Amino acid sequence: MRAIVDCNSFYCSCERLFRPEFENKPVVVLSNNDGCIIARTDEAKEVGFSMATPYYMVSDIIKKNGVGVFSSNYNFYGDMSRRVMETLKHVVGEDIVEVYSIDEAFLDLTSFKNSDLNSLAFQLRTTVEKWTGIQVSIGIAPTKTLAKIANKIAKNNKEKSGCINVLDSPRKIAAALKSIPIDELWGVGARYAEKLKELGIDTGWDLYNVSEEFARKHLGGVVGVRLIKELHGEEGLIMEKPLITTKMISTTRRFGRTVTELEEIKEAVAAYTSRTAEKLRRQHCAASIINVFIIANEEKKTYPYKPGDTFSTQIVLPSPTALTNELIKSSLSLTEKIFIPGRKYSKAGVIISGLVPDTSIQANLFNAPSKNAGRYLMDMVDNINFGIRKDMVKFASSGVDRSWKMRQEFLSPRYTTRWDELCKVH
Repeated sequence: MRAIVDCNSFYCSCERLFRPEFENKPVVVLSNNDGCIIARTDEAKEVGFSMATPYYMVSDIIKKNGVGVFSSNYNFYGDMSRRVMETLKHVVGEDIVEVYSIDEAFLDLTSFKNSDLNSLAFQLRTTVEKWTGIQVSIGIAPTKTLAKIANKIAKNNKEKSGCINVLDSPRKIAAALKSIPIDELWGVGARYAEKLKELGIDTGWDLYNVSEEFARKHLGGVVGVRLIKELHGEEGLIMEKPLITTKMISTTRRFGRTVTELEEIKEAVAAYTSRTAEKLRRQHCAASIINVFIIANEEKKTYPYKPGDTFSTQIVLPSPTALTNELIKSSLSLTEKIFIPGRKYSKAGVIISGLVPDTSIQANLFNAPSKNAGRYLMDMVDNINFGIRKDMVKFASSGVDRSWKMRQEFLSPRYTTRWDELCKVH
């Protein structure tokens, strides 16, 4: 059996933890630059807020209804996610938890085959809520796809289900599949959903009853066959083991205003490179490739903005490195190559790849062996910035004024990771 543990309205739930006055009241969280709604509570859905709705279009409704509105606080959300995942690992065992996203994790319950799965789910739900304050919904079924369906049904009627749904019999699975519209089925994108509806397949149960040949022809070959197997309770999506390293690390941000000057874009790229290098060192890795991109976007009267022209380039480094100064030197050089004077830019990003463990970096034949003083310095900078506050120590190339920085007018404190932003009790 497989389970998926999904945090309810995760970003909003994090904000409510330290703002109890918003309990049982509508709350929304905005995207980067406070652009549009990316998370909402059930109460906010009842008011009528839709995902991706631009903030400026509903600001009056938000004020009228006393809605709690917050800018994205990814430092805070990331730490709360870590706490939820560590709690799950403590309850069921580290080796059987697959972190799927910031607010979701799959569990391999093979070793719990003789257990009462409803009781196990209740224990997981109550422990996570007691230890972290985050409410979760849990779906359990023979496969990942069926577990996602079980979870969705549990979330759709939280009071009746208690945020728990176990599909442990053919009858329950059939009933669940009949209740799920085809366009809400995990693994079926909008394009395929439209195609399937034209073929008379409207629910998960309809798809359950097609042949593998049909899936191979109309659902992308082996991917479609795998989905049909999952619906029939045959494992097509295996549990992924934790990776030692990721394939790439990136930092991308939309500017707080339109940027036209090269120097400002270079400041932003240097700042994003510093952040990316910090993530890299945290994983004890070094990078071999660095990519820089900037997006030009003419000012438009309408929202959402249409994607602008993207300019990008990359370079293979002489040897893998995790030193911020070396990565900034390369990223600024790349920025100069892709910048076009006269354009208006809205976003930039840095992506590093070709990651290797920092303990096994191949030396450069033509350079003297390093005494690793640079890495020691970077570790000291990381410790200062983490212990005191972000960007306490930074490279001058990343700017001082940073007027291009994205808007975060409703940003909450980083309650769990900064001493000077701890919640104050009066």
